[in-house]
Amino acid sequence: MKKHSIHPTLLKGLLLGAVLLLAALTAQAQRYSYESVPGDPMQTRIYTLKNGLKIYLSVNKEKPRIQTYIAVRTGSRNDPKETTGLAHYLEHLMFKGTTHFGTSDAEAERPYLDSIEARFEQYRRITDPKARKQWYHQIDSISQLAARYNIPNEYDKMMTAIGSEGTNAYTSNDVTCYVENIPSNEIDTWAKVQGDRFQNMVIRGFHTELEAVYEEYNISLSSDWRKMYAALFAKLFPMHPYGTQTTLGRGEHLKNPSIVNIKNYFHKYYVPNNIAICMSGDLDPDETVAVIDKYFGSWKPSAHIDVPQYAAQPAITAPIDTTVIGKEAPMFFMGWRAEAANSQQIDTLEVIAQLLSNGRAGLFDLDLSQKMKVQNIGAGVTDMTDYSVFYLYGQSKAGQTLPEVRSLALAEIEKLKKGQFSDDLLPSIINNYKRYYYTQLDNNQFRANQFVDAFINHKDWKREVEKIGRISKLTKADVVSYARKFFGNDFACVYKEQGNDTTIKKVEKPSITPIPTNNDKHSAFLEEIVNTKTTPIQPQFVDYKRDLTKAVTKKGLPVLYKQDTTNDLFTLCFVLPFGDEHDPKLNYAAGYLDYLGTDKLTNEQIKQQFYKLACDYSISERNERTYITLNGLNSNLPQALALLNDLIGNAKADRQAYGLYVEQILKTRSDNKANQQANFSALRNYATYGTYNPTRNILSEQALKAMNPQELLTMLKSLKNYKMTVLYYGPSSLKDIDQLVTKTVRSPKTFAAVPAQKRYVEQTTPKNEVVIAPYDAKNIYMVQLHNENQEWSADRAPVIALFNEYFGGSMNAIVFQELREARGLAYSAFARYDEPYRLGDKESFYTYIITQNDKMMDCVHEFNKLLNDMPVRQAGFDLAKQSLMKSLASARTTKYGILTSYLAAQRLGLDCSLNEKIYKALPALQLKDIIDFEKTYIADKPYKYIILGDEKELDMKALEKIAPIKRVTTEEIFGY
Repeated sequence: MKKHSIHPTLLKGLLLGAVLLLAALTAQAQRYSYESVPGDPMQTRIYTLKNGLKIYLSVNKEKPRIQTYIAVRTGSRNDPKETTGLAHYLEHLMFKGTTHFGTSDAEAERPYLDSIEARFEQYRRITDPKARKQWYHQIDSISQLAARYNIPNEYDKMMTAIGSEGTNAYTSNDVTCYVENIPSNEIDTWAKVQGDRFQNMVIRGFHTELEAVYEEYNISLSSDWRKMYAALFAKLFPMHPYGTQTTLGRGEHLKNPSIVNIKNYFHKYYVPNNIAICMSGDLDPDETVAVIDKYFGSWKPSAHIDVPQYAAQPAITAPIDTTVIGKEAPMFFMGWRAEAANSQQIDTLEVIAQLLSNGRAGLFDLDLSQKMKVQNIGAGVTDMTDYSVFYLYGQSKAGQTLPEVRSLALAEIEKLKKGQFSDDLLPSIINNYKRYYYTQLDNNQFRANQFVDAFINHKDWKREVEKIGRISKLTKADVVSYARKFFGNDFACVYKEQGNDTTIKKVEKPSITPIPTNNDKHSAFLEEIVNTKTTPIQPQFVDYKRDLTKAVTKKGLPVLYKQDTTNDLFTLCFVLPFGDEHDPKLNYAAGYLDYLGTDKLTNEQIKQQFYKLACDYSISERNERTYITLNGLNSNLPQALALLNDLIGNAKADRQAYGLYVEQILKTRSDNKANQQANFSALRNYATYGTYNPTRNILSEQALKAMNPQELLTMLKSLKNYKMTVLYYGPSSLKDIDQLVTKTVRSPKTFAAVPAQKRYVEQTTPKNEVVIAPYDAKNIYMVQLHNENQEWSADRAPVIALFNEYFGGSMNAIVFQELREARGLAYSAFARYDEPYRLGDKESFYTYIITQNDKMMDCVHEFNKLLNDMPVRQAGFDLAKQSLMKSLASARTTKYGILTSYLAAQRLGLDCSLNEKIYKALPALQLKDIIDFEKTYIADKPYKYIILGDEKELDMKALEKIAPIKRVTTEEIFGY
């Protein structure tokens, strides 16, 4: 890396006084040294403040927003053995405020918080259930006294006030990271809040936030992936926290938390020389680092960060197998232990993962997936600070065992070790890696994430910048040689069998009293933040007359065109007025095509050619539209388009492939019925639309098996007979695109009429109804839906947008405050007034919540209170309005998004940006408008209660008092 000093060289010959003045002014504004790497496409600057705080900055001025991450170099790896899950606990508590915000009187509050802290330490040592219940009642009572001063959600209010988006945080093995996406004019205010947050954190609202952590833990019990991950790491790292403890922690530890341990952990690891601030977006590096220094520079570093160290893990001398049980489809998950994330070994392993599984031309792709020898298979690398893991995963077909799938995967590993793969494959992987990397550079989140990864895993930035060049030098001989050394019998494997896991023990909810939201109070710090004035960002809304070109090809096809000459990447899309509402067979036709070749090329050759060209295609459909999309390197566009056109026009039917394809479809259907989220999606569609809906509009097993596969290919081939719209974004001229499309895609002289369409129609909710489908889990998914067949109007869009922001759309919204913050009823809860995406569909309103089975009726009662008597909070309204204004002002529709946004506007009958209409109307809207809207469209309305859960664990008698219960089977909601 090069080190730069911002001090400019003083010009000789100036008067001494002028020199001193210039030097003083320059030093004041520009006094920070930074590191950079020549040739870095992100032009990253890495600063280190005197206290050791790292700052990674990258400028990207596409939008006036900045992605920010504050990454702490600690995670569940460093959790104390007796209080696992602590790092994750702390992540939640970091949103509760400081000595300056989150409280109306920190001094008066402190004795109660100290008492709660001491009582939790005593509570941890009590084992008698009755005594524990009594003691927790004391904690709950004192928490009520402390809550008189607590002002929940002040942090969220401040982030709302500055127009931040994506307020969140995450914890993993080695990292705890805090996330905001802010307008570019709010850096100072953001830094002020974060500086206070990280230096003056106060633990408050503890027992209600524990409820959210319990919910997250209980939800995880239904995740088979989490089970497999934990089981595999337990075998690979038997003497390291990666394997001995999970990020969410143990159930018994969650029930016995220690505020003392959390505070000790905070003071040990949340220090400036263990933290990096990572930012990418529309920023001035010199000004940004100065602002950060202003608010973080006085933070005292730790003289020594004592990170626990662990002995080397015992050697694995033979395969280690283990089994876990879960409701979802059977699969295996296996891995080899690898070196730390900053090892050069990871370069080679990532390339090997692509050689095996890149979605197109890897060994797994061509030999197993394309030939449908397995249901699903893949490979990858998880890199961590101390060790990494190279993993494989796979799902079995019907009648196939998991050991058989594993054997097939290992056989491909043996081919790799023998060099039995195309000589073109490795160069193609390098080209596709480059394409992926340069595509992602538009994304501020990608850039900032790269910084987080480098900091947390001690990766030298120079080596990161040089990574593409480094892997480009890898030869086939290098890869084969390394694979022979790395892949032995020193692996662990988890078989995830399907069944009822009797070992699951959820964390039971303690009896707690809801805390007041204290919305009539606010701290002086909050008031200061809310009233901070910055130079406003001027909105720039898309202008469809200015920002894109509309044309017609020589063959009469409409074209939406936007040129970009900044790189050699393109997107070309053909939008057809035909979808599954016209004929559900189209979806199967697109899927079947993926396994076919032509008279001239085999399926394997087609996949290899696309991959070699660094181009991809996809065919997707939604309701009344089909999208055939091609993207990749523009220099290869003519060859890629010709290849795609030839495949669609000349695909050769293969009855054996079709039979295997049908088997895969049927296996996927079976697997979906075992998946909780798939069940809820199917139930929502069933309850929303009735029996004719996107989930059930499918071909039956009998129809699939009886079909002549040529019928599917004929359907695909006939798509070009419809009048399609061509979208292009890339460096080619409009004339070149016209010539290319006209030459390659032969359109008919007369376009065919589009077949009759049967639309999905949302059902109205004239009266209360409960619709329940079965799923055996420790939690329920529940939606309350109201639909009175309300026509959409663009004139009402502003009040709808503001209502959603105020009531149900963010952490500052009423739903989140009341259901999670005040009552701890759910980990995830929100509500939304939904607008259609096309004319003819109707508006509707719904609530959404995932909660424990025994909290269901509490959630129903609280939601109904909010719906029928929405809290009226002027301060909350003002913040919602301020946030929405700032978000819209800093939003930008750019690049390919301009073309797709135009289509979206057309579907709603608009010729301008709906966001512009909303923005212009917002200043005139008042709280009364939101109240009137809610009373008119939401309050005291009948609702359809859509519930996925286990009746044996639900209060069915209470549900019966709401409305008659309609029970639907799993087979009914899926249609098979």
